[in-house]
Amino acid sequence: MTDVVCLGESLVTFLPSRPGRLADVPSFTRAIGGAESNVACALAAAGHRVRWVSRVGADAFGDHLVAAIAAYGVDTGAVRRDPHRPTGVYFRTATDRADQEHEVVYYRAGSAASAMSPQTVAYDDLHSARVLHLSGITAALSAGCLALLRDLTRRRPGRPLVSFDVNHRPALSADPEVLLELARGADLVFVGEDEAEAAWGLRGAAAIREVLPEPCVLVVKRGGSGAVAFSRCAGPFPTPPPLPETGASPRTLYGLRPCPQTPDGLNQPRRRLRRGGPGAEPLVREGAGWGTAPRSGSAPADAVVFVPAPRVRVVAPTGAGDAFAAGFLSATLRGLDMRRRLRHGHLMAAAALTVPGDLGTPPSTAHADRLVELDDAAWGRLHLGPGWTGTTPGNDQEVPTP
Repeated sequence: MTDVVCLGESLVTFLPSRPGRLADVPSFTRAIGGAESNVACALAAAGHRVRWVSRVGADAFGDHLVAAIAAYGVDTGAVRRDPHRPTGVYFRTATDRADQEHEVVYYRAGSAASAMSPQTVAYDDLHSARVLHLSGITAALSAGCLALLRDLTRRRPGRPLVSFDVNHRPALSADPEVLLELARGADLVFVGEDEAEAAWGLRGAAAIREVLPEPCVLVVKRGGSGAVAFSRCAGPFPTPPPLPETGASPRTLYGLRPCPQTPDGLNQPRRRLRRGGPGAEPLVREGAGWGTAPRSGSAPADAVVFVPAPRVRVVAPTGAGDAFAAGFLSATLRGLDMRRRLRHGHLMAAAALTVPGDLGTPPSTAHADRLVELDDAAWGRLHLGPGWTGTTPGNDQEVPTP
């Protein structure tokens, strides 16, 4: 059985040869980019069995993407070639996305990946995995892509564990209500505090959990300060035996219990009703933000774990979110506890932050495990810089910055 299937568009990325406006950059270096394929490559580099499902053009850029992703050890056999649509490309500046000077230009309208839909993607390629990883970016590509994600996040017996990264990008993402709808159908959700504020007007991890009670695990990323995980109705995720011929649900084998159902169905947008009015739903719109209304009954209590991020000397501020998801998923597949999952997420993110492109070389499993087992004081002293992933396990000097 495949460990993880990642579905989404990958693009040929052109990275600037020097800082500055796109108009002033004289040359670019070709690379690959795409939230889901980034996760796939990081997981494969960490030793997991990973499949990437997508569509690319029958062009040279499509050849490059498939070959480059396969070189990480990712199974690309389910990638379809489209003779009528091109492979997407994009250019970006070297600055952080949050910087006002940051520029990114996409050439992906009508791309091969935008033709993904329930009719063009083989579900057998998706469901033969322990985890199906998706992101909100795919939902913004086309009506067909949105229909596909809605179908894949519909709760049904026998589906894989569904991991969903909100990945809100104001200039690209799907409608905020659509992102909320998709997140509510997932089992594991990743979202940044900054994304939640921009998309839903929410501030703070507790407020985000209040409007996303359905996922068994919700991970809220707080940038350089760390990440907090809320977990309920989910047991450990041990390495399961092969699926029996009876076709038992993977959710049963993995120790997952279904989350409580809500009256309006898990994949329908909640109605905008007045607080306290007849049939009030748990989520109501209040001005420019989202608020919560009283619930009937009580939801299972959350276990809440916060883990600070290590200090990192950042080379390029891109790819960290995808890498964090890969590290967290890797630890989840290994059945580690929540504290260790978050630490592995931070370490994989640090691997991406300390290289120029979106994809870093992850530390060896032994090296990462050693760092994860540090006590809180030693973890707090970590200061990771370029080259730290190649540090010999057992050497406590983790390439500190000056």
